[in-house]
Amino acid sequence: MRHITEFIVLDDHPLFRQGLVSVIESHERFKVTGEASSIREAMDCIEQHPPHVLLVDIALKQENGLELVKTVKALHPGILQLVISMYDEIIYASTALKAGARGYVMKQEAAETLMEAVETILNGKIYLSGDMRERMLDALFNQNSGNAELDPVKQLSVRELEVLRLIGQGFGVSEIAESLNLSAKTINVYRDNIRHKLIIDNAKSLRKFAIKWTKSNEM
Repeated sequence: MRHITEFIVLDDHPLFRQGLVSVIESHERFKVTGEASSIREAMDCIEQHPPHVLLVDIALKQENGLELVKTVKALHPGILQLVISMYDEIIYASTALKAGARGYVMKQEAAETLMEAVETILNGKIYLSGDMRERMLDALFNQNSGNAELDPVKQLSVRELEVLRLIGQGFGVSEIAESLNLSAKTINVYRDNIRHKLIIDNAKSLRKFAIKWTKSNEM
């Protein structure tokens, strides 16, 4: 009897989630045992029937999928987690790996890439695109050579990175609050934390830095 690998898929877009399910179940050894559109739903599925692999989207309507990655890593370390996101891997891949994911795939990649990523993490390895692996190896080499300066952005939390990215895209406090389903007061707290960690004096300077940082990470 062949071993069946079971999956839970978390994505708040029904059509994309259904597409993921179809791709996964096109493989005779793979079966999706649970679908979720929120972290709570995903945790309920996991508690009822823990999967071998969890596919996680970062950008949920009111939540950040990396929070689930951290929780599952702490509570169910045996579950392999693969992040599938619209966000550029240059910005979020290393953060996802630190949170506990075993790989990162961007949504615009072909189905074959997703299957390659799944097979890679099932074989005990970490999956990243070739370009991202090169970037991380270069960063490691520079760090070991003593040539790399400490990047203060790496001190930011996942939510602070989101806020920084949205500031860099030109959004104001109220727009960011609406986008992340948080209060303007909370966004101001995040903004102050970012300024403190990056040693930036005022909101105007922070906006300039955020715009430059966002553009450099989209190239």
